Amino acid sequence: MSFAFFRPIIALLLTVVFLVSCSQTTPKGDEMLVKGTIKGLRKGTLFLQKINDTVLANVDSVTINGNPSFELKTLLKGPEVHYLYLDKEDADTLNDRILFFGEKGTITINTLLKTFESSAQVEGSENHILLQEYQSFSRKFNTKNLELVKAYLEAQRDENTTLADSLQQAMDNLLKRRYLYTLNFANTHADMAVAPYVALTEAYDANLVFLDSIAQKLTKDVKSSAHGVAFLNFLEERRSAETN
Repeated sequence: MSFAFFRPIIALLLTVVFLVSCSQTTPKGDEMLVKGTIKGLRKGTLFLQKINDTVLANVDSVTINGNPSFELKTLLKGPEVHYLYLDKEDADTLNDRILFFGEKGTITINTLLKTFESSAQVEGSENHILLQEYQSFSRKFNTKNLELVKAYLEAQRDENTTLADSLQQAMDNLLKRRYLYTLNFANTHADMAVAPYVALTEAYDANLVFLDSIAQKLTKDVKSSAHGVAFLNFLEERRSAETN
């Protein structure tokens, strides 16, 4: 038989292989595919994690042995914070967990072994982009606050009461600015799941009036998301505690 006879069969087989390959790397429906590369990693176990009933649980895992690329999958009802945890088998628990906002579809995370957390580049999540925006502000706040605390302690050491009082006032004002920024951020992005997450993790002890205003602006989809439900439940618990 000539090669021409087998050509249609070969083409069909190649098509089948291509479709199978795509089905293995393309998320379906409510599925989230997390893939990427950890440059410098030769051996270890990578876990995809999320909070289930206040407990950090593994939802998928993959063993790395030579190839630094990875793929992990899980089902999602909606946008929710996940963690990429690397067990490097070196007994070092620092810099081994990446927090990211998961969403349906493909999330790409590329990073380095030596700076696993700080070097992480996350793509494919609108909520994560907004979370990074907030975290950028938070880092600036923390840096400024540490500077004020250091100066305050030095003023106390030198028994400079006037300067210490001034620095205390500056710290109080900085804290107010942080709350205002956080509350405004959540109100501005009330149509995204990152809003209740930031409100609950960064401004949980703010005045209920301000937190209620955020809750009222949340869209229906955000209210039904994991972080939306947690935020609304928290508000109910606070109302109940403050009226008793």
